[in-house]
Amino acid sequence: MTFFSPSTSSTNAATQSSSQSSTQSSEAGLSANYELFLSMLTTQIQNQDPLDPLDSAEYTNQLVQYSNVEQSIQTNKNLEEMISLLSSNQSSAYVNYIGTEVTAAGGTAMFDNGQASWKYDVLEDATGTVEILNDAGQTVYTGEIELKAGGGTYTWDGTTDLGGTASKGAYTIQLDVSDSAGNAEPASIEVSGVVDEVDFSGAVPFLRIGELSVPVSAVKSVRSI
Repeated sequence: MTFFSPSTSSTNAATQSSSQSSTQSSEAGLSANYELFLSMLTTQIQNQDPLDPLDSAEYTNQLVQYSNVEQSIQTNKNLEEMISLLSSNQSSAYVNYIGTEVTAAGGTAMFDNGQASWKYDVLEDATGTVEILNDAGQTVYTGEIELKAGGGTYTWDGTTDLGGTASKGAYTIQLDVSDSAGNAEPASIEVSGVVDEVDFSGAVPFLRIGELSVPVSAVKSVRSI
């Protein structure tokens, strides 16, 4: 089985909690200010000069402003409820990745069961070198490579430059290839694997494939197995 590479609910929950707390605080402040305003208005009306009455238009204007603020706070509450619902639905959708085989952009794959594989795509035939790096960023294998135009798969059997066999783990591929004219040929790399779980602990949900984490945003295709 080929595994793949790198590419929220706790953060979403914290954000929603903070937003809800802010709205509740705004409501409390508005209510207190509104009660104070009505108290002052009542006192002024009771003590106004009958020959020089208070300007009712000004008070009406302030009442309208309070009403607008109250409507804005209510709108924020409704938006918070919508965001919470959307977040919940989105999380449920991500869970559906579990047990499926996904293909995603990325250069890191799992070496297991004697091999690690990467899918590549180049516009033209290209030749050059391939490097395989371990999770510490150290080069463990270097070799020559020939890529045919279009898509293909490169499989590494774990052989290292020291003549041994790599241990199980995550490895990253780097390609340095050129076309027949000697111009650098960009190669896009993809990896595939079966999703074991979904990690919502960060700001972006990650799909766990063995020991690897792949951001959902890197997924290009999903296949049921």
